Amino acid sequence: MIDEILEYNRVFVKNKLYEQYKTSKYPDKKIAILTCMDTRLTELLPAALGLKNGDVKIIKNAGGVVSHMFGSVVRSLLVAVYELGVEEILVVGHTDCGVQCINSEQMIEEMKQHGIDEDKINLIRHCGVDFDSWLSGFDCVEESVKESVDTLIHHPLIPKDIKISGYVMDSITGELIPQ
Repeated sequence: MIDEILEYNRVFVKNKLYEQYKTSKYPDKKIAILTCMDTRLTELLPAALGLKNGDVKIIKNAGGVVSHMFGSVVRSLLVAVYELGVEEILVVGHTDCGVQCINSEQMIEEMKQHGIDEDKINLIRHCGVDFDSWLSGFDCVEESVKESVDTLIHHPLIPKDIKISGYVMDSITGELIPQ
């Protein structure tokens, strides 16, 4: 499969198909969107919001959540605000999210079935990683969005003049529901 992707890329560059996507690193709409990595949102989210290349910064992770006050999501948002001129942050969860109700113990069992040694898992636990919170999902997407928004609103490094709001997107229709 990667060979097909690499071949497509070669043709894409050779035929200069990239020219239609040229833009600057600064988002035209001065918006950053934190959302889920769900494949259904890859084209649906920009289409449903009327976004084109260059309009916004999109940060994706499993669940579209802020899971740590000083993790990579917040770091990316701080770069967006302080270096790239973002003035507004949208947190967009979605219906039927795969992160909803994931179970850390089941994931650890999957790791073992894929050859991850239990000694490595235990070593990581002894280094202070709480697998239950790190690999857990959420019960309610609406509450998850509200928690991420609240974390960002009260974050000590995010300026108070940055507008922060949350939504749940219907993963079929693209409808946004404010939270």
